[in-house]
Amino acid sequence: MNLPDARSAVLRAVGRMNSAYNKVVFDEWVLVKVAKDQGSILTYEGPRAETYQRRFKSDIAPLQTEMTGRKMNIGDFEFVQDGHGTFFDACMRLGPAAYLFCNHTAMTMTEIRKDPLWLVAQAPFVDLAAQFRADPVE
Repeated sequence: MNLPDARSAVLRAVGRMNSAYNKVVFDEWVLVKVAKDQGSILTYEGPRAETYQRRFKSDIAPLQTEMTGRKMNIGDFEFVQDGHGTFFDACMRLGPAAYLFCNHTAMTMTEIRKDPLWLVAQAPFVDLAAQFRADPVE
C-alpha cells in the first residue's frame, strides 16, 4: 500500500471508530517510518500539528516499553492503559518499517474502555490491522 492509500485507510477507520463510540476515540494519530537509528514522520492528524514533533520520542516511550522484546508482525498492535495526555495510547505495525501511533490527548485507554461502546469501536481498528496485514505499507 502506498502512503496516500494508507492515510485514507486510517482516516476511514478512525471515522468508523468515532461513529461506533459516539465520540472521539483517538484525536491524534501519526504514521512514521522507522529506519535503523532514525525515524521520519510520514503524516500527522491532530490538535498538536505545530508542537507534537518536539515531544514525539518521549510521547511514544510508554508504548516502546510495552513493545520491548515483542516481535510485532505487520498488523499487530499494542495499547498502553494509562498513557495520560500527550503519551500515545496505541501502536500498529503497518509495514516492514511503517507504524501508526494513536492517542486521545484528554483520556487514557482505561477511561476509553469504561464506555461499553468501546467494544463496538474496536472492530474498525481490528479491520484496519487486517487491511495492512493483507497490503502492507511499502
